[in-house]
Amino acid sequence: MGRYTGPVCRLCRQVGDKLYLKGDRCYTPKCSVEKRRRPPGVQRPSRRRPSDYSVRLREKQKVRYTYGIREGQFLRNMNEAQRQPGITGQYLLQLLERRLDNVVYRSNFADSRNQSRQFVRHGHITVNGKKVDIPSFIVRAGDVIGWKPVSGQREFAQNVKASGIKRVVPRWLDVNHDQLTGRVVSLPETGDIDVTVDTRLIVEFYSR
Repeated sequence: MGRYTGPVCRLCRQVGDKLYLKGDRCYTPKCSVEKRRRPPGVQRPSRRRPSDYSVRLREKQKVRYTYGIREGQFLRNMNEAQRQPGITGQYLLQLLERRLDNVVYRSNFADSRNQSRQFVRHGHITVNGKKVDIPSFIVRAGDVIGWKPVSGQREFAQNVKASGIKRVVPRWLDVNHDQLTGRVVSLPETGDIDVTVDTRLIVEFYSR
């Protein structure tokens, strides 16, 4: 299945929660979840109790939509997390948080993960001074994220600088917004990840 290119607000309504896929719009009354809580195509609420499968699927889709990755990519991350010692769900979220496109978004260099993914793919972002155009690139502690010198002078980068920090920067990142650089101080902990999801249900989904 290819990447979803339809209205992203439908994805939020589908899982019944805000995924903040539209940037600033998600913080305003224009947010589709605020105006219409029901899933797309549903005219009236169902009285049937959702099955265990649907509950687990919704939690998995919530994470997948939030980080904007395909099913195959999600499965590869899940397999990697299952090979690691410790709690599988926590390591899965840590892997997704360490994706380069997510780090660019968390550093307030983009309004949404879709925009940050575009910046990375177009070669505007560097890691330790070297251009990296792979959104799924996994950063490590000590890595420095920045803009390519030429890109940093472009209008879109200057707009990012002028807009300032709109969202809270997680503790595992140290961002210098004036210089448009960020450093990975440490690996993200469970308390640093603001994605509201029950990872236990996701592990159960793939263990069935």
